Amino acid sequence: MIPSLTFKKLRLPFIVFILTSVLLGFVQVKVERPMLMVERFFKGSGWIEIFIIALYGGFVAFKMQDKQNVPRWRKITWTTFSIVFFSQLLIGLSGVDKFLMTGKLHLPIPMMIIGGPVFRGELSVMTILFLSTVILTGPAWCSQFCYFGAFDNLAAGNKRPSRGTIKNKNAIKYTMLFLVVSMALLLRWFNVPVPATTLIAVAFGLAGIAVMIIYSRKMNKMVHCSAYCPVGTVVNLTKHINPFRMYIDKSCTLCMKCASFCRYDSLDLTDIRKGKPAIGCTLCGDCLAGCHHNSIKYKFFSMNPEKARNLYLVLTITLHSACIALARI
Repeated sequence: MIPSLTFKKLRLPFIVFILTSVLLGFVQVKVERPMLMVERFFKGSGWIEIFIIALYGGFVAFKMQDKQNVPRWRKITWTTFSIVFFSQLLIGLSGVDKFLMTGKLHLPIPMMIIGGPVFRGELSVMTILFLSTVILTGPAWCSQFCYFGAFDNLAAGNKRPSRGTIKNKNAIKYTMLFLVVSMALLLRWFNVPVPATTLIAVAFGLAGIAVMIIYSRKMNKMVHCSAYCPVGTVVNLTKHINPFRMYIDKSCTLCMKCASFCRYDSLDLTDIRKGKPAIGCTLCGDCLAGCHHNSIKYKFFSMNPEKARNLYLVLTITLHSACIALARI
């Protein structure tokens, strides 16, 4: 007889497998233009891709239900997502239009999620995807789905983050957001040609990569995502439309071990004494691996903290798996 513990460990992966299958199955049946990559090349083969992606989601859920595994496997899966995304970009640039969602190439820089719609006066596919993830999972965009953020996570490395917060972080965050929005409006009002606006966007993206290489590596924190990226600031400001929260209960001993796992500069002594992470928290859950007193917990209305965490894992891993199959430029 299989022990009940085994059934408990398989329950979460099974739920993710089913939800991912249903979500992608709906897309396969209802969307006229094939969204699943394999289906675009071989009719009917999308079902095979759905099965493989759903298995992947179930495997990730099996690994990440253990709190100690979250920092490692979140990095693996997030990096995998970005590799898939940018591989499609390179293939799209080579002229294979089937790797593009619309047949038109969009500049894959996070800033464009905000600046693009302001400049064009209309929402893009990536903006809609971004808003959907914020509604469903709060700040998970900045810890699971952003194709740029994964590289900032890699740049931050595995060493203990430097002590102290990022200097002038809030001032930098809001200044960058203001500059992106105001610049997009000015470019639109003055009818600046698209090639010129593209060069400006590329320069912004390259500057962001420089921030990763110089500052994120130096501080072992995700400086690009926490201070430079305007999308991260929008997530910070809007994430509370989603009911998921994270808090620190009274069992905390102020040992500060959790801070050595936080790459988002959201767990200094002041935050911990307040009983909750700072506004930059993405609910990634890495800090739980460092809290040996189980003081850091997820909250979803009045749900039990462990059930709230499992629900968050189900939603984020299911969406992550679906995005690997669907997030095309």
